[in-house]
Amino acid sequence: MAIEIRILSTIGMRTVVEALAPAFERRNGCTVTRVYDSSVALMQRIAAGESGDAAVFTAAAIDALIAQGKVAARTDLTRSFVGIAVRTGAPRPDISTPAAFQQTLLAAKSIARSQTGASGLYFASLIERLGLGDALGPRITVQDGIVGRLAARGEVEIAVQQISELMQADGIDIVGPLPDALQSVTVFSAGVFKSSREAALGNALIADLAAPAHAALIRQKGMEPA
Repeated sequence: MAIEIRILSTIGMRTVVEALAPAFERRNGCTVTRVYDSSVALMQRIAAGESGDAAVFTAAAIDALIAQGKVAARTDLTRSFVGIAVRTGAPRPDISTPAAFQQTLLAAKSIARSQTGASGLYFASLIERLGLGDALGPRITVQDGIVGRLAARGEVEIAVQQISELMQADGIDIVGPLPDALQSVTVFSAGVFKSSREAALGNALIADLAAPAHAALIRQKGMEPA
């Protein structure tokens, strides 16, 4: 019977984990059970008693688990960027400068962001910082999951999320990242749970995710190696 290890992973790293897990399973004679959600939601599930062998979260979430004594150490994997997308074939708005980006937001009839994902929480704080909260609030749809799918279905004009997550939606065109001055870079990191009975395999999986040989794959999935 194959050994099973369980990885709890942020949705932003899903495409990388899915691309690398099958070969890891073959090399190690194991099964990698993958559980995906936002880092915030997974942290809430861990607080309620859920666990696993390895965690792939935001760096801040891994640090919190280390502080709680639940994870041994942190390995940084990728750097992820917030971007926007529109329905395939729709006009691509100008987001080349902070001013153009703000005008694009003000002109949009509807916008979607994630509820507990790092990008959604950042976007909520960004529009407040820009003084756009009152103007945009009624036009923003907030939900977890891949919000690009709302744009694909024509339910919103603009979807805001990690580019690596937007890439998981069919039927959209990714316009690009936020302007540098407004960008938020999220570091996705990994750690092994101290309670894991398969810590060696968990560490091997994390080492594989962090391997320099996968740099091209990481870029293909919309991120940069850490």
